[in-house]
Amino acid sequence: MDGALNRLYSWRYNPLYHSGALTVALMIILLVTGTYLLFFYRIGSPYDSVVRLQNQVWLGRWIRSLHRFASDAAVVAIAIHAVRIFAQRRAWGPRALAWLSGLALLGLTLVCGWTGYVMVWDIQGLVLAREGARFLDALPFFSEPIARAFVGEREIPSAFFFLNLFLHVALPLGMGVALWIHVARIARPALLPPKKLAWGVTGLLILISVIWPVAMAPEADLFHLPRTAPYDWFYSFWLPVTALMPPWAAWIGVTVLTALASAIPWWTRPKIEAVASRVETRLCDGCRQCYLDCPYEAIAMIPMEGSRKGIVAEVEPSLCVSCGICSGSCAPMGVGPPGRTGRDQLGEVRSFIKENELGERDVVVVACGHGIGLLGQAGMPDDVPLYSVECIGSMHTSILEFLVRSGVGGVLIASCPPRDCWHREGPHWLEERLYNDREAELKSRVDRRRVRVSFLGGGDAWLFKKELESYRRDIGAIEGIEAEKDVALDLDCRTDVSAEEVGR
Repeated sequence: MDGALNRLYSWRYNPLYHSGALTVALMIILLVTGTYLLFFYRIGSPYDSVVRLQNQVWLGRWIRSLHRFASDAAVVAIAIHAVRIFAQRRAWGPRALAWLSGLALLGLTLVCGWTGYVMVWDIQGLVLAREGARFLDALPFFSEPIARAFVGEREIPSAFFFLNLFLHVALPLGMGVALWIHVARIARPALLPPKKLAWGVTGLLILISVIWPVAMAPEADLFHLPRTAPYDWFYSFWLPVTALMPPWAAWIGVTVLTALASAIPWWTRPKIEAVASRVETRLCDGCRQCYLDCPYEAIAMIPMEGSRKGIVAEVEPSLCVSCGICSGSCAPMGVGPPGRTGRDQLGEVRSFIKENELGERDVVVVACGHGIGLLGQAGMPDDVPLYSVECIGSMHTSILEFLVRSGVGGVLIASCPPRDCWHREGPHWLEERLYNDREAELKSRVDRRRVRVSFLGGGDAWLFKKELESYRRDIGAIEGIEAEKDVALDLDCRTDVSAEEVGR
């Protein structure tokens, strides 16, 4: 699906990549439209007040429809966002808080929609109110059955509609708190989609609301329930199931489903536990770059111990997801997951060059293991070697320099799209290090023509082949490519640094 939508919209505006941010944008639409509708709603005559809104052809009708369609779209966006996180196995460890708070957000959204439909007090609102009363009566909290209010022996009190209105307004405040918790453990959360995508979705919803406005269902009648009624399946999808179940069975079902969903961070943990990054303190010069680049705020800067002056990086293991982005940010190559620091990467790339016997016209594909790297060497053309990394942002730029200076014709970096990075910010920091001199930058002595970045998702094999063919033609046109002998980049990052030198 990613690949298909990338063909239509490109990776910049693929809505699947922005499902979480689109949910926030839709919530803003709901707040704006809901505020307008609130001015016309009357708890003493709920249905009639909505009818008056419906009769406002120029504003009320399409704004009410926009409110309805945006709420439906929000449920779809939340579902897509949850499925992506589950499918990509990004709910375990330090990310568990985001998953659990996301479940809370989904629950609050469904309950908020429930109260909104009851407020209309049409046929659907009556069915939802009766079902809610039936469920609540199964709990030992009320002195008399709530369902008695809907048998028709007396009018529904205004307090009932006031309670629904209060909940419908108050629940979004709780959703705001849940959203804050949802992003609490990540740095620089992207809460909104690109402007073009946000306005495009908003414009599409407005167009649908004007052309195809929501119709009014018959008013709720306590003495008459039609055989059929219009339902919003995004918020009332459970009615056909629960209507056939006793309340206690429905409560058990909801509890079991909630428990299973809440357990996903634990039963989707990788079989091989990720090891947190470590800091080689004798190499740390206190530049703060790993601290600034960490997507999960797992690194802190603390005072050096003993007689040494200055600050040094320290990793909090409980927050680290072992993405390795700190490895790519450290110029002295002194931080990273065990076996994946910049120094470890240099050792691996030396072996990689020897094994593949690379020459001046060869193109090496450096790919993210969660994107094009999923194709493996078998998915590459026969004469194109693949160098796969955990995250493109974890790759130290010295790897690129080593490849180029060793005589490789060119390096094609197949990065995940920026808004679909499994570790959030890898592609962004890669671009900053390659083209904007962010520490640890790609040195100016490296010919930029021989390094190219392409943003490709796991479903973009068709685009990868086009990019590769184009780049190989460009490399073939470059003259004067020569290999250096005995390239020794580690001389630029000394390992024999004394404590006194680190302090200075």
